[in-house]
Amino acid sequence: MISSPGPPAHPRVTHVRDGPSWQDAPYPVLVLGENGTVVDLNPTARQVLADRREGAPGADEVPSWLVEAHRSLTAAAGVPAKTFQVSGEIAGRFFEAHPGPFADGEVVWWLVDATGRREAEISLLDAREQAAIRAMVSSTLLSSLNVPRCAEVATQLAAEHLADAALLVLPPVGRRYPVTQALRGGSATHTSHQIDPRDVPGLAEALQGFPPVPARWIDPAALPDWVVPAGFGGAVGSVIVTPLPGHGVSAGALILLRSGTVQAFGPEEEAFTRLFAARAGAALSAARLYSEQSAITATLMRELLPPTLENVHGVDYAGRYRAASDHERIGGDFYDVHPGADASQETFVVLGDVAGKGLDAAVLTGKIRNTLHALLPLVSDHEQVLNLLNGALLSSHHTRFATIVLACVRREDDGRVRLRLTSAGHMPPLIVRADGRVEEAATHGTLVGALSSVTVQTAEEWLAPGETCLLYTDGITEARGGPLGDELFGEHRLLQALEECGGMPGEAVVERVQMLAAQWLGNGSHDDMATLAISAPRTAPPGADGSGNEHSRRTT
Repeated sequence: MISSPGPPAHPRVTHVRDGPSWQDAPYPVLVLGENGTVVDLNPTARQVLADRREGAPGADEVPSWLVEAHRSLTAAAGVPAKTFQVSGEIAGRFFEAHPGPFADGEVVWWLVDATGRREAEISLLDAREQAAIRAMVSSTLLSSLNVPRCAEVATQLAAEHLADAALLVLPPVGRRYPVTQALRGGSATHTSHQIDPRDVPGLAEALQGFPPVPARWIDPAALPDWVVPAGFGGAVGSVIVTPLPGHGVSAGALILLRSGTVQAFGPEEEAFTRLFAARAGAALSAARLYSEQSAITATLMRELLPPTLENVHGVDYAGRYRAASDHERIGGDFYDVHPGADASQETFVVLGDVAGKGLDAAVLTGKIRNTLHALLPLVSDHEQVLNLLNGALLSSHHTRFATIVLACVRREDDGRVRLRLTSAGHMPPLIVRADGRVEEAATHGTLVGALSSVTVQTAEEWLAPGETCLLYTDGITEARGGPLGDELFGEHRLLQALEECGGMPGEAVVERVQMLAAQWLGNGSHDDMATLAISAPRTAPPGADGSGNEHSRRTT
C-alpha cells in the first residue's frame, strides 16, 4: 500500500495535494455517501466496478454487501472505523473492505483483493479434509478382514464423501458379479448380477486393473438399469468408474454416481477418488487374502485336530486336548480312534506325544497319524506297526521323536472290555476300577523315531462295566504350578484324583483330570495336554459280573 497523508477534511476536496493521495493507490478506493452512493473513487476502483457491470449487466455500481456495511458503519455512532471490516465478491474476485476516517456520513473504503489468499485457504481446508477422510477411510476399512463387511464399509464411505450413490463390483464368482451398493446416508446392500461389464464404459477395463477413463467420457444416459440403485433421486448427471488396485490383481471396481442437479465430477475429485479406490482395493485384497488363508487353515486344521469321540461297538471313548498356547488349537499331542469293521473286530486306539509343541510339532503328528492309518491292516501286531512307523520317521527330514501308546479294544459278550496295550516310551495307561483302585498297565518300550528299532512289551487288561482305562500325556503330570508356581502336578496327584473317579463315566474322568491340571497351573505356561478314556459301559448283558472284581491280566 502506498502511504498517504490521509484524506482531506472533506473527501471531495481533491485539488489540494501534497504528495501521493488515495487517488494514486494501487488498491480500489471508494468514497460512499450517506445512502451508500458513490461520491468519489480512484481509477483502480473504477476499473473493478466496470468489470462488475460487464459481468452482471444492470447491476448497481456498488455491491450490496458493501452498501449494507457502509450504512451499518454510519449508523453506529462512536464505533472506531479501524475495528470495522467486511468482505465480499466483486466481479468474481474476493475483496476485503477497510473503512477510513469518515465525516458527514461519507466514508473512504479501501478494498484489498484477497482472492488468492482465500483460494489458498480453501485449498488448504480441502486438503486437510481430504487427508482426514483418507486417514478415516484407511483405519475404518482395515478394521475388518471380512470381505463382505469391507465392501459394505467402502461403499458407504464412498457414497457419504464422494457421491450421491456408490457401487462396488467385485471380481466374478462363476458367471455372476457380486455388487455392493449404497445411497448417501443409507445402508449398504449386497446383490449379484449376471452382467456384461462392457455395457458400462470403463468397467471391463477397471475390473482388469487398467487406469480409469475420464468421467466426461461416460454418458450417464447409457448406463444399464442395474447400475442405478433403487431410490436414487432423479437422473444420473455424472459418473466415475475407477479400478480398485489389489495385490498384483484388481480387487474390483468402484462406480460413483451424482444426480443431474449436482455439480459434475471435477479433475481434483477424480484424483481423490483414485486415492480412495487405492485404499479400498488394498483393504479388500487384504480381506480376501485373509479369507483364503483362513479357509486353507481350516481345511488343514480339520485333519490335525483330535477327533470327536463317542461310543464305538459298545465301548465308550472320551478325550480332551489343550494346546500349549491358548491361542493355538493344535500341537504335539494327539489321539485317534479307528473303529473295527464290526463289533467282532478290534478298535485301534492311539495316543502320542511328539517332542516340541506348536505348528511344527503338529505337522509331525499329522504325518504319524496318516502313517498309522495306512498301517491299520497290521494293527494286530503292535511291535511291527511301531517299527514300521519308526522307519518312516527316521527316513523323514524331521529330527523329532515321539512317545506313543497303542490299544486294541473289543467288548466281549459278557459286557467286559478286552484291551491290548503297548507303550513305546510313553507313560503306561492307568486302570480305574469300579471300587476306586488305580492300577498301572504292565507295558513299556522304547521311543519312536530315535533308535534304529523299537522294543516293546504288550499288556492285556480287562475292564468290567463301570471301569475306565486312562491314556494321558506328560503335559498332565508335568504341569508346573501350585501355591508357589514351581511344583509339578506329578503322578501322585493324578493317582489321587483317579481314586476319586471310581465308577465314573470316561467323559467325567477326563474332564476332572484336565480341570485339576488347569487349576494347578493357574496362569502359568504349560505343555500340550491330552487325555483319552476307554470305558466299559455299565449296561452289561444280563448275568455278567459288573462288580469290577472279575478281571485278569496277561503280559506278552
